[in-house]
Amino acid sequence: MSRLLPYPLLSLFLLSMWLVLNGSVAPATLLNGALLGLLLPFAMRTLEPPKARIRAPGAILRLAGLVFVDILRSNYAVARIILSPRGRERVSGFITVQLSLQSPYAIAMLAVIITSTPGTLWVQYDARSGQLLMHVLDLVDENEWQDLIANRYERLLKEIFP
Repeated sequence: MSRLLPYPLLSLFLLSMWLVLNGSVAPATLLNGALLGLLLPFAMRTLEPPKARIRAPGAILRLAGLVFVDILRSNYAVARIILSPRGRERVSGFITVQLSLQSPYAIAMLAVIITSTPGTLWVQYDARSGQLLMHVLDLVDENEWQDLIANRYERLLKEIFP
């Protein structure tokens, strides 16, 4: 079965999204969606993503809570910066953070966390050196950001992904 349909859930998702986006279940639309659902997973098969192993499911909930709180705080802080008339002088800049993550899933998750948090942006990651370049809208203390990434996010991501 896996030779004919390497990723059955992906096939089903692609078919479903095709039908939803087209807003029709006409035979031609259904046939096109089925073809996409059958053929595109073979492209995914060539990527051969490594199996994800999750060690600490409880850490996922802690990380989700931290990220939720951080996103709320950042929304408030960015809104205050943008809406305040003549507030303190804002200094934005780029910082380099040394990462010790090895799992590609952990690195991808950190990229999502940083980019989805208002006021921060994942710019570049050098896999050889493990250095992350990120942009911060309100850069007060570079060391504070490095500690935040290492002690708040990296620590939990290492618990989740071996």
